[in-house]
Amino acid sequence: MDKFRNYDVAFSGLKTGKHEFKFEVEQAFFDLFETEQEFSGAKIDVDVLLEKHSTFLDFLIKIHGTVNLVCDITSETFTHPIENEIKFLVKFGEEYDDSNEEVITIPQGDSAFNISQASYEAVILSIPMKKISPNVKEEDFELIEKFSPKEIEEEETHEIDPRWEALKKLKDKK
Repeated sequence: MDKFRNYDVAFSGLKTGKHEFKFEVEQAFFDLFETEQEFSGAKIDVDVLLEKHSTFLDFLIKIHGTVNLVCDITSETFTHPIENEIKFLVKFGEEYDDSNEEVITIPQGDSAFNISQASYEAVILSIPMKKISPNVKEEDFELIEKFSPKEIEEEETHEIDPRWEALKKLKDKK
C-alpha cells in the first residue's frame, strides 16, 4: 500500500466529532491501480467527511470532477462530468476485513485509514455504461437504426411433425 500512502486519512489524535479532508485526484492516481481504464484525463476532487466516534469511524466520500470518455457511437473523445458519494463505517477488530462494503474492519492498532480504494470505486461506479457524446446528432441514431440487423419474426403457422402431434396428445391427456 506504499504507493497509496498519500491517500491516508490519519484519525489518531483527532477529537471525537466531524472532520473534513480534501484530495485532488488525476489520471496518475488511476494508473497506480494497474487496471485498464475506460477513461482518461481524470480531474477529480475527493471530499472526505469523517465523523469520529469512540468505537468506530463514519466516512462519507464525495467525488466530483471530469473524465474524458470515448463515445460509443462516433468514437469521439469528450469530457464527461462525474459525481458520486460512498458512505461506510470503519470499526476496529483483529484484522483487516472489507468483505462487507458498508462496514470495514481494520486492526485495533491502526492510526490511519487509506481512502484510495473507496475513491477509486466511487469514480468507476459513476462512469456510464453507454458513453454517448453530447455532440451526437439525431441523424447518427437514425443511421444506426437503419443499418442495425432486424429481428426475423418466426412464422406462427409452421407445420408440426405428426409424430410430435401424437406425443403432444398423450401429454395433454394427463
